[in-house]
Amino acid sequence: MSGIKLSNDPTSNSSGGMTVREMTRLERIGAHSHIRGLGLDDGLQPRKGGSQGMVGQAKARKAVGVIYRMINEGKIGGRAILLAGKPGTGKTAIAMGLAHQLGENTPFTTMSGSEVFSLEMSKTEALTQAMRKSIGVQILEETEVMEGEVVEIQIDTSFASSGDKPTKSKGGMEKTGRLTLCTTDMETVYDLGTKMIDALSKEKVTAGDVITIDKASGKITKLGRSFSRSRDYDAMGSQTRFVQCPEGELQKRKEVVHNVSLHEIDVINSRQQGFLALFAGDTGEIKSEVREQIDAKVVEWKEEGRAKIIPGVLFIDEVHMLDMECFSFLNRALESDMAPVLVIATNRGITNIRGTEYKSPHGIPLDLLDRLMIVSTDPYTHEEILKILSVRCEEEDVEMADDALELLARIGTETSLRYAIQMVITASLAAEKRKSAQVEIEDIKRVYKLFVDVKRSTQYLMEYNKEYMYNELDDNHEFGGDEEADAKEDSMETSP
Repeated sequence: MSGIKLSNDPTSNSSGGMTVREMTRLERIGAHSHIRGLGLDDGLQPRKGGSQGMVGQAKARKAVGVIYRMINEGKIGGRAILLAGKPGTGKTAIAMGLAHQLGENTPFTTMSGSEVFSLEMSKTEALTQAMRKSIGVQILEETEVMEGEVVEIQIDTSFASSGDKPTKSKGGMEKTGRLTLCTTDMETVYDLGTKMIDALSKEKVTAGDVITIDKASGKITKLGRSFSRSRDYDAMGSQTRFVQCPEGELQKRKEVVHNVSLHEIDVINSRQQGFLALFAGDTGEIKSEVREQIDAKVVEWKEEGRAKIIPGVLFIDEVHMLDMECFSFLNRALESDMAPVLVIATNRGITNIRGTEYKSPHGIPLDLLDRLMIVSTDPYTHEEILKILSVRCEEEDVEMADDALELLARIGTETSLRYAIQMVITASLAAEKRKSAQVEIEDIKRVYKLFVDVKRSTQYLMEYNKEYMYNELDDNHEFGGDEEADAKEDSMETSP
């Protein structure tokens, strides 16, 4: 939460002057919003001290760092990595760190294993769309633009006479103008029509701005203010950007890069409304013939040098929720030429494969397990839990005393890290209620009594199990189950 407070002298407030108003900007805080990357140096060694929000799991981070380096160099594709470990050991955090490390230009798609089960499309179609979302295509296009510094803008407004042709201008007014652009080598004057005048007004272009104009579409982009006009005003906003005056000729050919995914190309070419179908959300199933034609076209563009294929990452959390049909599809899809890097995570041990009676490690078939590079995560130590809680307190803007943080870390060691993280904001609210700016031990104890963890909840259930509805215990005699049931049957038979 960050805010800007507009204050004024209290005397002016009492005399009817400017009122005090507080403007705030809300920022959502998620479970992994503190993650900024993998926290590795150039040698792929984990940094200490919670770098980029990552704490502990040095071996796992180093292994994923090797995967990151291979993805960046384009030496990996169609590979699969399994993140396996106990609940609350940072598997999803490592995947999010990989996503931040790769940057915005590399596609990264996140989904849960249960998302493929839908009535709107088949399971294999849902996985196909997720995989094609994870494959990026950089389309290179050359376009002619005019780039220069605005020297002067002259706009003339005239009233159209009755004998003139009707115009679309408001109130019969016609706008004409001239735009003077210059570089370090030349200066040119251009005549402006109504559309270009409106575009310049929309972008708020003034003399001294450096702009580019796309000759094909007429789109105007403001690059910033020229350094030669930096002394025109005494004060400038923090968002003002100064750039050098362009050199050479005004008209130039520039290479424009469009980043799209294969799934976006599929939707555009399979729906009548074109790219507007991307905003509808319901893409439906796409025919395989459309995808084959698109793949052939993308390969052709690649050979001509007009496009570049970027294999991204598909992250499937809770992968044990998939069934045998989904695993067979993934096994075959990884052999494709256009396959992303598959990262899957699970917290299951040796368990049944969904929909079958066969047991397998992590609930994954052995033929797919043989393809995976498995990265294991270890439970956090007390010191690592203490550091993670400190990072979360900083992320959630919570001031906590050292002894209270130590107590919370001990609770996290004895119960679970997730339970301790959830207590941070609740303890902050308890401290706020007693008008304290810092969380103390008493706030932790109060919240600990209000919200029970899994162990205490299970113990409570075992003590009062017979008072709950639909309880199932193997030993009914211990709680008098059979005797009570027989007594109830006898009373029902003897009752009139």
